[in-house]
Parts: sequence; structure tokens; C-alpha cells
Amino acid sequence: MSEKEIMVTFPGGVKVDARSGEFTVRTDQPVKAGGENSAPSPFDLFLVSIATCAGYYALAFCRERNIAVEGMSVRMTWTRDPEIKMIDRISIEIRLPAGFPEKYRAAVVKAASTCTVKAHLAKPPAFVMEARIAG
Repeated sequence: MSEKEIMVTFPGGVKVDARSGEFTVRTDQPVKAGGENSAPSPFDLFLVSIATCAGYYALAFCRERNIAVEGMSVRMTWTRDPEIKMIDRISIEIRLPAGFPEKYRAAVVKAASTCTVKAHLAKPPAFVMEARIAG
């Protein structure tokens, strides 16, 4: 088993940046939460990761079959349970381009459903949290 790493730093205000490999992902909070709204919030990125993962698997399905993807898109919507303030439903719609082969409609949905982000929500990892003094 190999261990991977993401390093998080705090550049100011309520901004939180994450360094993953060669990329820095910047986050902020909305103004109403004390931020400047200069970047997506961490929770927004969580939702974006679900939608883009489904999109990637739909794209890969089409590329493997040489199906044109011009005009294809993915639309994700969600609702929150007002009592617990948690998302209780996520809907993902793959908008297929004109001329998409009908015989692949169900298969592209099945492919998008194999998204690894979604799979990790279905079988979440164990979380181990601790605090250490730097140095």
C-alpha cells in the first residue's frame, strides 16, 4: 500500500490551499462565512469532484468507442434535507449530443456511475485525525 500526500497551508483570511503533486488548489469561503469568495469553498470542490468524475467516465466511454462528444455535457443538481442541513439527493444528467447512438444511452449512464468519487462515498475510507506540534 502506498501513502499519498496533500499539504494544506493557510495563505490568509479563511483561505485554505492544498498542494497535491504539482498543483495547488485554492479555496475560500463565501463573504457571509467571513471569506472573500475568491475561490470555491472546500464543499463546492467536493461537489465538483463528483460531477467532473462522472463526466470523465462518460467521456472515456465515448472516446473508447470513437463517439463524438461535441455538445455533450453533464448537469448535476442536489437537494438538502433542511432538518439536518445535509445533501440527501444528487442527480446527474448526461446531456447527449444529437446523433448519439441510442444503443449506448444506458451504457454511458452505467459508465458514469462507476466514477471513483461516487464509489468512495458508497464505501468511505476510515478517517484518522490527530494533531502534532510542528518541528
